[in-house]
Amino acid sequence: MATGTNLKTWIDGRWHDGDVMVMRAGDHGTWLGTTVFDGARAVDGLAPDLDRHCARVNRSAEALMIQPTMDPAEMVEIVWEGIRRYPAGTPIYIRPMYWALHGEYMGIVPKVGADATGFAICLEEVPMPDPAASTTLTTTRFRRPTLDSAVCNAKAGCLYPNNARMLAEARAKGFGNALVADVMGNVAESATANVFIVRDGEVFTPIPNGTFLAGITRARHIENLRADGLSVHECVLSFEDVHAADEVFLTGNLAKVTPVTAFDETSYQIGPVTRRARGLYWDWARSA
Repeated sequence: MATGTNLKTWIDGRWHDGDVMVMRAGDHGTWLGTTVFDGARAVDGLAPDLDRHCARVNRSAEALMIQPTMDPAEMVEIVWEGIRRYPAGTPIYIRPMYWALHGEYMGIVPKVGADATGFAICLEEVPMPDPAASTTLTTTRFRRPTLDSAVCNAKAGCLYPNNARMLAEARAKGFGNALVADVMGNVAESATANVFIVRDGEVFTPIPNGTFLAGITRARHIENLRADGLSVHECVLSFEDVHAADEVFLTGNLAKVTPVTAFDETSYQIGPVTRRARGLYWDWARSA
């Protein structure tokens, strides 16, 4: 089931209206989970960092031993063709994706070759969240894996069942999202997005350590905040650090900035740095 509405799908060289079928029962990606994707946004005629998202889906494919078949610049052109099929200003979620078609060595290892890779782009109409919307966090017993046990260096579909367990546990406890630990017990990210905290006017975010995907939107916020004169530290963070924060916010492609108003029993106000991060992002996007 799609996240949004009014879907359009690009496959086999052309655009189709609707959520058309793109995978077969015998595809390697269907039965062995070799699927990767990326997510970008089109809002008010802007598609911030679209080129970076298209480049990353190729890197994700390579991490799963899937041979990329599309040049990122070509993907960008195709996406803009699709965006122009919607009324001007429609908020769109952009999802390029690859999957393996065939396997070898008992069918387990994806075959390499242009004829062994599936590719599609899906566009969905998904409204931007209300800027006043926020979420709450709690802990989860599930952790982020390490590179020796999972493909943490890819935006891979096979990683998301673990995220789903985290999110379902948090929702069952009455919270909106989960704040997740890495294998060492330090803060990694939420179940769906990267995390930032603010303390005494300075910004902190977990240092990438190979257990989570350091997002494109995360990197853009770090660059924007530093350019605006704020100190941003990538460092090891504990759950105690989050409890002691003045502000907490999540960053990701779908919502860009999501304020956090509680972490278990600790409450936060939606503070000036959170609002500043949002404003700086859209100022950058409109000027890029």
